[in-house]
Amino acid sequence: MTDTSDLILSITRIIDAPRDIVWRCWTENDLFMKWYCPKPWRLAMSDMDVRAGGRMNCVMAGPNGERIEIVGSFLEVVPRERLIFTDAYSEGYMPRPNSFMTGVVELSDTDDRRTCLVWSARHATEDAKKQHVDMGFETGWNAAADQLNQLAKTLIK
Repeated sequence: MTDTSDLILSITRIIDAPRDIVWRCWTENDLFMKWYCPKPWRLAMSDMDVRAGGRMNCVMAGPNGERIEIVGSFLEVVPRERLIFTDAYSEGYMPRPNSFMTGVVELSDTDDRRTCLVWSARHATEDAKKQHVDMGFETGWNAAADQLNQLAKTLIK
């Protein structure tokens, strides 16, 4: 069996909100659209059916008119704990050509009612991983995590 751990990119962040709020930010379209793309990019559209086999479709819009359409599906949904999604399949596990990655989001509680977020992107090839690094994986995902943190804090009651 081949070791694929070198095809994974990952960040770990502490979000200053309880896990149920962070979960909502990942799974509710209106909240997801507010933080998912690092500015000046934004989500122009998000359409999610958050269940295994459900859709995770969105359109990222850049500041110069760029548009990136993402069609994908959830592979695993464990409420408040884990989301696994991919562009390798569309809704209903329909295979798609030219997959870029599978995303894994893991959430856990900290001792002080904050949330530990581990986000990883798993790639099929070294070239896909390198492309993601060159796109600014670390900078982009840390910026998005900052946006998530700011949004989540506003939802604490």
